Amino acid sequence: MKEASGRIPGLLRDKYPWGKVLGLLARHYEVGDWRVPYLNASSTDPFRVLVSTILSQRTRDEVTHGVAESLFERYPTAAALAGAREADIARRIRRIGFSRAKAKAIRAACREIVDRYGGNVPTDVDQLLELPMVGRKTANCVLVYAYDTPAIPVDTHVHRISHLLGVTETRTPEETEEVLRHSVPRSLWKAVNPLLVQHGQNICRPTGPRCDECPVQRYCATGTRGRPAKRAAP
Repeated sequence: MKEASGRIPGLLRDKYPWGKVLGLLARHYEVGDWRVPYLNASSTDPFRVLVSTILSQRTRDEVTHGVAESLFERYPTAAALAGAREADIARRIRRIGFSRAKAKAIRAACREIVDRYGGNVPTDVDQLLELPMVGRKTANCVLVYAYDTPAIPVDTHVHRISHLLGVTETRTPEETEEVLRHSVPRSLWKAVNPLLVQHGQNICRPTGPRCDECPVQRYCATGTRGRPAKRAAP
């Protein structure tokens, strides 16, 4: 990705203090060791992480959680979902966006997991990307949250906040991920998504940002300029 000059396209700040920023966010949100993602008990199961992340696409987090839990109560394994009727899956997840497309993709993905991988969700990113409706964010979520593997899932929060901090200038989450892989030390990759997502949900919100309460304002290009965060969002 480097240009002939050695510059990384889309990277605005080569030596950003990620350790300080992620540490401050971890202390603010009381998640303990900031090198470890903030996980709940159910989020470490690879099957649940995969399906929940597919469900979360273009859907609010609070809606996704309730729908996913209801779906898992009826279909607790990949094999169970692989054998389910597509119409029943769609009915159970109808509260989320694109429910019919997601029902089709989830059943197809579970069938591949059962037929090709013996019921185990792959640990390889390229194999994950071959599953229906699995892009880089979903694949990276599985790596981070289920398999404790260094990766940087980039959703709308991570994409937006990395711009606001003044680190990236990219068009897509995929481009942002590539830039962050160069900017963030590998030892911190797993902390990026859980902490920036929490920050985007609570303080650095797309609308009504609370910059005066931000624990990392002094490290934020937008915050130090005193501009409303919503104006600087990509």
